[in-house]
Amino acid sequence: MKFSFFETLEAVLRTGSLSRAADEMNLTPSAVSMQMKQVEIFFGQPLFDRSGLQVKPMPFAHEVASVMHLPMQQIEQLRRRNSIQIEGAIRLGVIESLQSSLLPSVIQHLLKKHPALQLKPARGRAVELIAAVKANELDAAIVVQPVKGGSQRLRWQHLFKNEMVVIAPPTAKAAKIHQLFCDYPWIRFDASTSTGKLAAQWIGQNMPQAQRSMDLPSVHAVLSMVNAGLGVSMVPSIDARMMIAYPVRVYPIGRGAPALNVVLLTRKNEPNSRTTDALFESIQAVGFNMPIKTH
Repeated sequence: MKFSFFETLEAVLRTGSLSRAADEMNLTPSAVSMQMKQVEIFFGQPLFDRSGLQVKPMPFAHEVASVMHLPMQQIEQLRRRNSIQIEGAIRLGVIESLQSSLLPSVIQHLLKKHPALQLKPARGRAVELIAAVKANELDAAIVVQPVKGGSQRLRWQHLFKNEMVVIAPPTAKAAKIHQLFCDYPWIRFDASTSTGKLAAQWIGQNMPQAQRSMDLPSVHAVLSMVNAGLGVSMVPSIDARMMIAYPVRVYPIGRGAPALNVVLLTRKNEPNSRTTDALFESIQAVGFNMPIKTH
């Protein structure tokens, strides 16, 4: 019985469904179902009630997860405490919108915890970074996971959800997002990217009055145009340092806001996975705190 199966069980109970657990663990729903059946076989009794339309956890599932939680933490701590020094270099690709917000803190944490580990950052669009990881030109990349999930040849480790926000010129007077798209043209983020597609889909469904004026390939370019009063746009939550350079008004969407699934992308079954594991742990330790000023 693999310990990872119990991690999957915890994910199922935490998220409330097999499909959401599959997304979080970067597995297929059928793989999650298979793992849960293996745990049931191991204990000799069911963990879930499958009699209805939805699979519901039984009390025994929660009991198993509760009993296994502490030993799993202790084993992980023991593994880290007795591990040899991690050294070498990680070629890490990062999408542009996270370069200034996430990367400095991650590098600081890595240098402190693993001084012999060197990080070699590179930036690019998600599609370029994904291709570079596949081709062994990068060891890992922080990207937005494609809507359809992405290649099964790669490992997609969930980091955080990054909500989209609407931005407007500093002089914008509107109190409601709907009015913004009446007052200003829509500056669209590159529609060939996952970010651009998600934004375009939401605006198309919720802002039928939007009139597109231009397409731009980067968050910086969009911010500069909006700052100049040339339109409104929808972008990922903005780093405070970027707002100093390009002041804009930020309108959170609130309930139903589209969100990007940001992941750490690596190749499966890498022989030197300890370095990328250390990177993943540093990103989790740093977390994702992006303070923004709203209108």
